[in-house]
Amino acid sequence: MALQNHKGLLISLLRISTILLAFNQPAKAQKYSDGRPEAHLRMDARDFGIILRYGDGPDQCDMLGARDVWVFEVDGTYYMHYDAAGPEGWLSSLAVSKDLVNWEKRGPILDFGKKGEDDAAGACYGVTFYDGKVWHMFYLGTPNASAPPDLVPSFPYLTMKAKGIGLEGPWIKQKDVVPFRTKPETYYSLTASPGHIIRNDDEYLQFFSSTTRIPENQYVQRTLGLARTTDLDGSWDVDPKPLLPVEEQIENSSLYYEESNKTWFLFTNHIGMEDGREFTDAIWVYWSNDLNQWDPRNKAIVLDGKNCTWSEKCIGLPSVVKAGERLALFYDAPGGNSISHMKRHVGLAWLELPLIVPGPDHGKMKDLP
Repeated sequence: MALQNHKGLLISLLRISTILLAFNQPAKAQKYSDGRPEAHLRMDARDFGIILRYGDGPDQCDMLGARDVWVFEVDGTYYMHYDAAGPEGWLSSLAVSKDLVNWEKRGPILDFGKKGEDDAAGACYGVTFYDGKVWHMFYLGTPNASAPPDLVPSFPYLTMKAKGIGLEGPWIKQKDVVPFRTKPETYYSLTASPGHIIRNDDEYLQFFSSTTRIPENQYVQRTLGLARTTDLDGSWDVDPKPLLPVEEQIENSSLYYEESNKTWFLFTNHIGMEDGREFTDAIWVYWSNDLNQWDPRNKAIVLDGKNCTWSEKCIGLPSVVKAGERLALFYDAPGGNSISHMKRHVGLAWLELPLIVPGPDHGKMKDLP
């Protein structure tokens, strides 16, 4: 009996010690020193690697970098619009592929605007939409850029419009069409640049990128907003509140609808920070059953330095397109430990379909064949 009492006392002491240790454990360290939200779930993509390298585009068009891709498929051919950093600045350029891995570069599809125009310093990131008759392009224009040789587009980022004669252009700028612009004292006061467009009932929705600044924060705040129109050649109405809180620090959008679970998956790139420097550190995904309602808690990391095979810190803008039984995820990155805007390549990763909403026990997705 004494031995049993002694054993019971020992077990009780061990339990108390465990409880005390749990209470004394330090809270999980915040990844970002400014407290910006993190994503704790994962929906890991399987990285394939680089599929389009900068430097060999026509007329040196991408001699300084290739990034910010928009990929779409028509009749078995894949079209990639990417920002080619050339000697005079950044322009949206075209590459074409049959297999998503081997790409033929065709060169710039847009040119700089005239001095004083909204796209004089950059005509970039060309998002497309086909209305059944005409190809529409919404592209990022800016009158400002950094000093040579990089000539990185700088605020404001504006949404501008062009129409395509065909899939490969020529693209004709519609200078009289102003979809929407930045607006003071709103969540899109600094940037209002283009994003994925969806036809929803009797209107079109555009998931655009926005930026503003809160005076007490040393960093700008980035998120996504919704703009609406019934006329692709007209103006858009911008929702008064952002799609997700400005604290999320996300930009750019690419959507995929999973029919099996009636869920929209919104892929976007996250802006992280380290040692006081901001850079694109991961691709995140949010999910919702309603295009108009998104919960910031429903998010996961898709690609970052942990599962990218060639870029340890920096992962840029995503574009997704269905390819058979898989979802192709395109992104850009500088490789290694670099966080530079320049000398980026375009990479490819894969997600298995159907997409499953991740949960605490979701873990990594199984290997793809």
